[in-house]
Amino acid sequence: MWLGVLGPLHVQCDDEIIPVPAAKQRIVLATLLVQSNRVVSFDELTDAVWGGNVPRAARATLRNYVKRLRHGLGQEMAARIRTYSPGYRIDLSETELDLALFTRLYVDGGTAVQAGMWEQAERLLGRALGLWRGTPLADVPSEVLRRGEVPRLEQVRLQALEWRLEAQLHQGRHQEAVPQLHALVNQFPLRERLHAYLMLALYRCGRQADALAVYHGVRRILVDELGVEPGPELQALQRRILARDPQLWGTAMPGHLDAEPDRPPPARVTALAGPHAPIPRAAVPAPVRTPPRLLPPTTRYFAGRAGELQALTSLLDQLTTTAGAVVISAIGGAAGVGKTALALHWAHEVAGHFPHGQLYADLCGFGPSRAPVTPAEAVRGFLTALGVRGEAIPASPQAQFGLYRSLLADRSVLVILDNARDAEQVRPLMPSGPRCLTVVTSRDQLIGLVASDGANVLTLDVLSEAESAELLACRLGAGRLAREPAAVTELIRLCAGLPLALSIAAAHAAASPRLPLAFVAADLRQARLDALATGDVATDVRAVFSWSYRNLSQPGARMFRLLGTHPGPDITAPAAASLAGVPLAPAHRALAELAGAHLLAQHCPGRLTCHDLLRVYAAEQAEASEDSAQRRAAVHRILDHYLYTARAADRLLDPLREQIALPPPAAGVTTEKIASYGQALAWFRAERRVLRGAAALAARSGLGRHAWQLAWAQATYFKRHGDWHDWVAVQRTAVAAASQSGEVAGQAHAHFDLGRAALRLGTYPDALAHLRRALGLFASLGDRVGQARSHIELGRTFRALGRVGTAIDHASLALTLAEGGGHQVVRAGALNNIGYYHAHLGDYEKALAR
Repeated sequence: MWLGVLGPLHVQCDDEIIPVPAAKQRIVLATLLVQSNRVVSFDELTDAVWGGNVPRAARATLRNYVKRLRHGLGQEMAARIRTYSPGYRIDLSETELDLALFTRLYVDGGTAVQAGMWEQAERLLGRALGLWRGTPLADVPSEVLRRGEVPRLEQVRLQALEWRLEAQLHQGRHQEAVPQLHALVNQFPLRERLHAYLMLALYRCGRQADALAVYHGVRRILVDELGVEPGPELQALQRRILARDPQLWGTAMPGHLDAEPDRPPPARVTALAGPHAPIPRAAVPAPVRTPPRLLPPTTRYFAGRAGELQALTSLLDQLTTTAGAVVISAIGGAAGVGKTALALHWAHEVAGHFPHGQLYADLCGFGPSRAPVTPAEAVRGFLTALGVRGEAIPASPQAQFGLYRSLLADRSVLVILDNARDAEQVRPLMPSGPRCLTVVTSRDQLIGLVASDGANVLTLDVLSEAESAELLACRLGAGRLAREPAAVTELIRLCAGLPLALSIAAAHAAASPRLPLAFVAADLRQARLDALATGDVATDVRAVFSWSYRNLSQPGARMFRLLGTHPGPDITAPAAASLAGVPLAPAHRALAELAGAHLLAQHCPGRLTCHDLLRVYAAEQAEASEDSAQRRAAVHRILDHYLYTARAADRLLDPLREQIALPPPAAGVTTEKIASYGQALAWFRAERRVLRGAAALAARSGLGRHAWQLAWAQATYFKRHGDWHDWVAVQRTAVAAASQSGEVAGQAHAHFDLGRAALRLGTYPDALAHLRRALGLFASLGDRVGQARSHIELGRTFRALGRVGTAIDHASLALTLAEGGGHQVVRAGALNNIGYYHAHLGDYEKALAR
């Protein structure tokens, strides 16, 4: 077996790579691996998994993670994870774990360096460095592990690189070492020994001027960044290069490197110096005197987003691997989802990777009153921050952009362009230098930036329930949440996982520390958006939503409003066309506009949705801008859409089922095109929650006919698919709606299907009651088929109760009714059931005859 932590987590047994998809299990395994062959306590593991937010049942949860981890790894590997008081230990040999093998090779290589065995040192250290696949623990979402292990491991790798380079130089292979040394001094500009090696290698290649240029470059960096001169080693080497010291042409190393050899490495890998900020590629320029630090403060209450932070951090690797390319990330998402908070939190975390500064501009693309910031306005602010005096700023915007890009061409700067309106607003502000990274946040999808500039897209969704609880705990304390778990769950649901809404609800709760959270939840339940008001247009949820809504075109705004009348939770383009009463092409355009503004999201192919708070806001806008007749017409059209599509799909599932009469659909209704049994089944499965909501919407809207007919149209699907509980729920809605509207036929069909569903659930008294009620209603209507089918289902119910004789009586009555009316399908069913019941009684001759 082979396990790896020197890069993304790697688990392999024989030739099979074993995935560990669960994040928490990856953390547990990684924690055990970096401390292999020693017991890792529960406290260490819980700290790695949860940081400072340890749940109450942490030990039980941790045991469950280990259990699942063992199961996922397979028997052979699971046996290596052993339980020891007070925790767990993984037992591995050094040939089974990359870190263990690297440690041995590193120690042996360092010993060879000390002994002057240069060929052996280079071979051992080359094998050690070959085990690295990238940033250690790259896909392990534990801040504790990253903070405690990654800097230590990176420093040891750097030491191994230095030893190998020293071995190459001792063997006279200076030409080969130059390219790698150039890359390393750019990545670690404060590491003086690397600069010394590069100076010596260049000098031995006959490039005295280049060697001296390296000295002057590192001196500028040290003076400007740290306010110190180079150390005595570099100064002595510069003097010897200026003097053309003949000893530098031999294999002797410069200055005190040769006189004071390194001490032997420790027995196991330990932390060396603190981490150095990586600066990718190119010669390091002289930075501005005071690097700009324009990042606003980050929020104290940041929670979740581990995957998104990891995705952003991976951009740093692109800086060193994508030659000459500009690295851009576009963070998108709906209003209030936390785009700016994520960008700033991450920017502060990685600011040290950009020693020449961080630029930030709020472009005000979406806001309460201020017009969006023009690129020309923003670039003048950036030039001032970069140290350009006012009189030196060119007059024309194009010249300003050119100067801006020139200043950043050879610098390592992080640029945050927040709240952008569109790609055109941000494109002139993006630096062209390969060592700069640009992060853009916007409610717009910025498709142009992705298509033409290769931006990496990161779309934020609402927080998960666990992340939402973490955010509330940050603001209110874990203890207060633990006292009212039910209220916390309801708060998260009512806030729809939206970070802005959760923060406002938490602020209201924090302002009244003695107020039970159940009272805060009750306020939200009664008036969702009113309860999330703050009096500040920058943070009020309703106001924040309005900035996106006001930027929509007229068709897009109307579609958004009407979505507030839709039952949810998601919608297709044909349904949206019916809702708005427009052809399919304009509906597609309106939905694309809403998706581009992050007011809708495509959660699976062809289906768009939005969170509940946006749906509430859309309903408010419909109430304000559409009169009651327009809203009722939209509801009527969408109910017709689902009813007529469901009836067509039902015919494909059961072509012989007796149909109910339907009036023509309303004008503007576009039904879905369903052509096969499989498509019909897939449509019902995809629309299951929508259809249930549609029946309830019809009942609330006083459209009783739609309510019971929608329920009727789903009966075959429920029967085929086995969704008995949903069948019961929909038919109860149908019974109530048909009773309220006085539709006897609707009551009869709803009671009939409710009886069939109850029979399949095994609630026989309910089945008998509903089927008898249906029988009476069908009789009052003179509906012989309805009566016959009710008798057939009553017979099935009595057979289930063991009363086979009574079952035969009902099936026989159904046969008589069917034969009298000439209904062959019902007649065949009645004959079949009678034969089945006779077989149960042992009367096989009668059974075969029937």
